Amino acid sequence: MAYGRNAKFEEIREVAFGAIGATYGAIGALTTDYTRLFTITNETNLPVYISLDGVTDHLRIASGVTRMFNLTANKARDDGLFLPKGTVFYARDSGVPPGSGLVAIEVMYASGGV
Repeated sequence: MAYGRNAKFEEIREVAFGAIGATYGAIGALTTDYTRLFTITNETNLPVYISLDGVTDHLRIASGVTRMFNLTANKARDDGLFLPKGTVFYARDSGVPPGSGLVAIEVMYASGGV
């Protein structure tokens, strides 16, 4: 039995350095489907913290680094590890506000069959 799925990508979420401060701010809209894979790219000149609840420091992304999280990209069925629909990504500075660049989030999900 084939379980073909289509890879779909949501619009890129970005936040410029000037909007990254000492408290968490949302990076774009909430996710519209179950996230299978996402990347976080920190193009600012300083490390940033990422949160999935707007309160807790979940990830520290160094300056100039992209991190990819492949939760279930190659899983054909709908069981397994995913970020839930409606997830919001948040960013804050690491104690000093960045002076240049941006933070970007890219999200992939699976939809339908082939």
